[in-house]
Amino acid sequence: MKPLEGKVALITGAAGTMGLAAARFLLEDGCRVAMVDVNAAANEARAGELGGGAFSFDIADPAAVRAGHARIVAALGPVDILVNNAGILSNNKVEATADDEWRRVLAANLDGAFYLARAVVPDMKRRRWGRIINTCSLAAKTGGLTAGTAYSTSKGALTTLTFSLARELAAFGITVNGISPAYVNTPMVTEQLTEAQRQALRAQVPVGRFCEPEEFAHVVRFLAHPLAGFITGEIVDVNGGLHMD
Repeated sequence: MKPLEGKVALITGAAGTMGLAAARFLLEDGCRVAMVDVNAAANEARAGELGGGAFSFDIADPAAVRAGHARIVAALGPVDILVNNAGILSNNKVEATADDEWRRVLAANLDGAFYLARAVVPDMKRRRWGRIINTCSLAAKTGGLTAGTAYSTSKGALTTLTFSLARELAAFGITVNGISPAYVNTPMVTEQLTEAQRQALRAQVPVGRFCEPEEFAHVVRFLAHPLAGFITGEIVDVNGGLHMD
């Protein structure tokens, strides 16, 4: 029997490189996967390829989250595993960060994770089992080597949200952990950084390369596993030795 047979997983940012890798692994492990992405066309195409369910709504809108969550539960059942992976990058530092950019980044990277956790927790509590996995970032610990003020702040707050939920929910059999990757081979790195920035960063990484999406997804798979039930309130660094603590 597969380790997560029959579990329902909800993954945000599922049409992106990292979310897609996580969806593939959780499907392999027996989950019914709700793939959530604001890009409806891309999400439906990727879900069709993998065999997941496609659901498109704006996670930064609390009403849209309530409605989207209800559709997922009606189609697949109560959510057992929530992977808050959706996020947007901003490289602007404080003086260059506009008001609307600040709100947009915080809404996508932090608010959506809170709204979704709030939606899925009641069912997890009733069944006394659940996994919440947040995609944090090295930027939360470093202040952002290349990332901007809004992005770094949003990921720091997401890390604290991880700790808060872990403390609150541990007694109900729900674990809450974060994954803190650095420079995964996604469009955030390949398109939003210059070649000179990429070369300079790669030179600082002790393993000499960037993270592959499947390496991130492997940690998602590990934290979702039934045998990871004694791990909660942890932020797993996946950074090739770029930052050690």
